[in-house]
Amino acid sequence: MAQADFWDGIAERYAARPLSKPEFWEATLERCRHWLEPQMRAVELGCGTGSTALRLADCVASYTGTDVSGEMIRIAAAKQAPEGLSFLQADASAALDGGADVVLAFNLLHLIPDLPGLLRAVFAALPEGGLLISKTPCLGHKRWLRPLIAGLRWIGKAPPDIGFFRTDALEALIRDAGFEILETGDYPASLPSHFVVARKG
Repeated sequence: MAQADFWDGIAERYAARPLSKPEFWEATLERCRHWLEPQMRAVELGCGTGSTALRLADCVASYTGTDVSGEMIRIAAAKQAPEGLSFLQADASAALDGGADVVLAFNLLHLIPDLPGLLRAVFAALPEGGLLISKTPCLGHKRWLRPLIAGLRWIGKAPPDIGFFRTDALEALIRDAGFEILETGDYPASLPSHFVVARKG
């Protein structure tokens, strides 16, 4: 099953599901706002149903939420969006074609089969000083999740590609792509779900 097919199939349920711990989402949004500036062009990869885009769009000049799932984008586009926010069905390479000053990726990087390739593409698309802001479940810290997720994938309840890496490995991949890491944090620390702000310098 392709990633887009999986997310198309669960889009309605995903949109209806409440956040289990909204305080960690709010903390992430607060840290994002610290780095976003009014003149920036922002592109979010894997925006899902647009909840984060709707909360951050007023911080920048333009904000494009992108996702490979047409159903996710359909749900996002039906929401009342502020001026400057748009949604686009596109894979990461197409999403980056127009350029951006900041690329955002939340709960996405562990789902990318060729993460080093994506990080290099983001680096190439950004201008000098451009930012990558991401938050990623680092499942490598929880080895017991491997058999559980394998079972869920077998019955079609988990996406086809899931990376199991630790926070240090994720940061190393980001640095290897050419970025300087400016800030990290864990929201929550228990998984951890690792927040990284990195700059093209």
